Parts: sequence; structure tokens; C-alpha cells
Amino acid sequence: MKFGKKSSAVLAAACLVASLGIASSYADEPTTAPQSAQAAQVALEEVADAESPTAGAPGPDDSLWIAERAGTVRVLGDGGLGEPVLDISEETTIDAERGLLGIAFDPDLAHFYISYTDLEGTSTIDEFAVVDGALDKDSRRTVLTQEQPYSNHNGGDIKFGPDGYLYIAFGDGGSGGDPHGYGQSLDTLLGKILRIDPSGGDPYAIPEDNPFVDNADAKDEIWSYGLRNPWRFSFDSATGDMLIGDVGQTDWEEIDWAPADSKGGENYGWSEMEGTHPFRGGTEPENHVPPVFEYDRSGLGCSVTGGFVYNGSAIPDLVGHYVYSDYCDGTARTLKIENGEVTEEGDLGVNGGEVISIVQDGDGELYLLAIGGTISRITPA
Repeated sequence: MKFGKKSSAVLAAACLVASLGIASSYADEPTTAPQSAQAAQVALEEVADAESPTAGAPGPDDSLWIAERAGTVRVLGDGGLGEPVLDISEETTIDAERGLLGIAFDPDLAHFYISYTDLEGTSTIDEFAVVDGALDKDSRRTVLTQEQPYSNHNGGDIKFGPDGYLYIAFGDGGSGGDPHGYGQSLDTLLGKILRIDPSGGDPYAIPEDNPFVDNADAKDEIWSYGLRNPWRFSFDSATGDMLIGDVGQTDWEEIDWAPADSKGGENYGWSEMEGTHPFRGGTEPENHVPPVFEYDRSGLGCSVTGGFVYNGSAIPDLVGHYVYSDYCDGTARTLKIENGEVTEEGDLGVNGGEVISIVQDGDGELYLLAIGGTISRITPA
């Protein structure tokens, strides 16, 4: 697929299926959960224009770093984006769903990590030391690689959890319908969330409490599995809970939730399940952890863009609400999740275009990244 401006919902859906493969669904507003009685009043403030932005991360000195799909990283300032602080454009491609897909700083802002697909399509996690707020290019090293059998469903998001470990999201390897069964297979890193300690070994160490370290038939790096294309995930900065936006195949988009005290090992069901529904005659695994929220594609949406629980100070009424969107729909929507149950649903009434990513800065404020280039901050109305 090609990333481009949305001319219609049909065109957007067709583009996404062919390009980011994070395509699946959107729904009429479900009626099972009550709407928020006091919806936050917000607006979108355009703060910069980028070249196909894909991800972002808060950096040194309260900065916000933005990744562009072709391989550049820029720092957002008052005047927009600065000149690239990193350029790997000769090491990656932008065909299908490939490119620079994720960035993250460790908790001490001492190391910077990039997640990208190399020229052969191999998912790669590289590390740079950070010295006086700048990247030490000579310190670059490769932490982890994973070959990809197809050019879609790469996942590629990376985040440090509250425990200080690096979490990595990989899709099921691509094509359609998980033809190799990677989602349910524990002998591959595909279709998984991984958890590693990049500073604890060469090239990394496995946390001793990872859920499958004592299973000879499973990869030690695996934290959770049964995912199709976990394009964007996050941790609630107030509670430590994990939320995953997993893009569906043809019918259902899902948001998965795990509490901060999870020991890992969650099976989110793919490809036996798509959301809470058996996929192509699949059988629900006994240990299936159903999504905390799902929506179908009867509306304009087609591909969930996972976001963050808002914990900023600019919009008090939004605090504690999970903000997410959809590539084809672009509307910023909210969920209130309490004890693993959705208790409120909301619509913020703003549209960020083809929202490919949601970014949180160091103050907890949120930004919508549209693949067409617009970076918009969610502000009080």
C-alpha cells in the first residue's frame, strides 16, 4: 500500500491494506459501555509538519524526538522540527510496511534505541549512547534482529516499561491470516511482545522472571503472544498498566490490556481468535485473554492506532482516559478502563487525519501523528 492523503474512507482502507497492513476495522459506537458524562473539551494545535512521521519519544531537556519513516529522526522545537539528528535512510526502505518504525530512550536518557527494517526487511533494534543530550554515532550497536518472511505486519514499536526493561512489538510475519501460525507458536519472536534487558548482556540479557525462561520449547524473550500486528502499545505512566492496539485482519480491531502486576505470558488469541471471535473456524485457546475493547469495521475505521492513558496537566477532565485513534477514521477517541473493564467511552470531537501514531511527551501531553506529515498536539479547547 501507499501512504497518502485520505480522499475517502474506501481509498484509505484500500491504501492501508496494501501498505501498512495494520488494516482491519472500525465500528459503530458500541452501546454496552456508558458514554462519559463530562467529555473533555479539546482542540488540535498543529505544531509541525514532517515527512511521514511514524513514532516519537520524550528526550533530554524536555525535548520530543520524532521518527520519520524514511529513516530520519528530528527534534521538535518551538519553530517545528529541526535538522535530522540521525539519518539511516540508506539503511532502510519505505516499501510496503517497512521503514523506521519506533524509537525510545531508556529511563536515564543515557541510551537511544531505534527500531527499523533493514534493506533485506529484517527487523532491527539498534542502540546509541547519549552524551550531553546528543547521540554518539560511534557507539552504535545492534541489540536484536528478527527476519521477516513478508513485508507487512512488522510491528516495530518499542517502549521501556516501568521495570526498566525494553519491550518490543513484532507482528505475525505478514501475508494474511497468519499462514505459518506464528501468533500461537512460542518458538518464534513473531506475533509477540518481547521483554529484554539491553544493558545487561551482549547483545542483551533475558530478565530472569520472563514467563517462558524455564520452557525449553519457547523463546526466552517472549513476554506475551497471540498478536497479529501490535502496531502501537504503551504503559500507563500513572499505574504501569500495558495497553496494546492490535490491528485486525478483516473484521475486528482490538485493544488489549494487562495490569501492572502481570507476570506476562498472556495469550491474546491470534490467529485462533480475532478479538473475541473465532477466526476462520479457529478454536479459542483455554488461556485466551480477550481484548478489553474491540470494534468492527461497520464505520469508517479500518486499523486501530493504539495510544496512551492521558496523565498530563493541561486537560484535567481527560486524566486517566486512554486516547486512541484509527488510521482510516482519524477521530481521537477515549476509553476509561477500571480493573480491566471499560467503564466509559468517549469521542473527543477532533480528527487528526490518517493517524499513524500517538506520541506522549515528558509532561504527559499527547500528539497525533498523521502519515501525511501533520503533527498535532491535543490542547484544551
